[in-house]
Amino acid sequence: MRFQLTDDQRALRDGVRELLTRRFGPQQLRAAVEEPGRLDRALWRELGAAGFFALRLPEEEGGVGLGLPEAVLAFEEAGRALLPGPLVATHLAAGDAPGAATGETVVTDVGGCGLVEWLAAADVVRGDAAGAVPLRSVDPLTPLHRVAAAATADPVAVLLTAAEQLGSATRACELAVQHARTREQFGQPIGAFQAVKHLCAQMLVRAETARAAVYAAAVTADPADIDTARLLADDAAVRGARDCLQVHGGMGFTWEFEVHLHLKRTWVRTYRTGDATESEERLAAELLVEPA
Repeated sequence: MRFQLTDDQRALRDGVRELLTRRFGPQQLRAAVEEPGRLDRALWRELGAAGFFALRLPEEEGGVGLGLPEAVLAFEEAGRALLPGPLVATHLAAGDAPGAATGETVVTDVGGCGLVEWLAAADVVRGDAAGAVPLRSVDPLTPLHRVAAAATADPVAVLLTAAEQLGSATRACELAVQHARTREQFGQPIGAFQAVKHLCAQMLVRAETARAAVYAAAVTADPADIDTARLLADDAAVRGARDCLQVHGGMGFTWEFEVHLHLKRTWVRTYRTGDATESEERLAAELLVEPA
């Protein structure tokens, strides 16, 4: 199966990227790292005005009236930009929580493994967050709390998180290739060395394999396809960020580079919708069912 984006889908993707480049570029990313836990409400409202949260809301309800494939494209761009905040939860609440669709209301939820993102900054919390205990998050752009009971993940939340992971995997590959082309050792770019070429090639293969799975799941909305997309996107994102760090060497861990931030965010996302074992077990059960 081949997936070709329509002109409208390309325009949507490019528009979201342009907005995020303008409003959440490198300077804003650094500022957010310096002020952990502070959510940019102005940016949140701007996302709402652009229709980010209301993409799948019917037009008669004030939404954009698009589908899951378009939402996946938007969230892929958000993952690529490392956009902070409970984006998935607010998007899913656009039809229920007043103000969520327009970005006036920030919504979070009790996710998989009992983790709650951005609890202190949220106006609405979906699920029981009683007794929430703050955690020291590995990602400075994702404050976390833990509660005793975990929630069952919404399949759409799983897919949109996979789309964010895909965005990180793609960005990590881009950063690695850019660095390999410009960084020189022994009088030549490090990208000329076979070991570095292999790392970059493997990152690209994993990212494109995940892209095919995520896009396919967006079209079918089949639970097994979504679990497959989640597993492949998690793998591409985490391993891609690690390999990108390897290409950068020690400087990849410094604050001047965004590579380590992608790695930390990908770690957090892998637990947002529950342990990966749950997806593996569901997918295994599906594959073991004999056809009628």
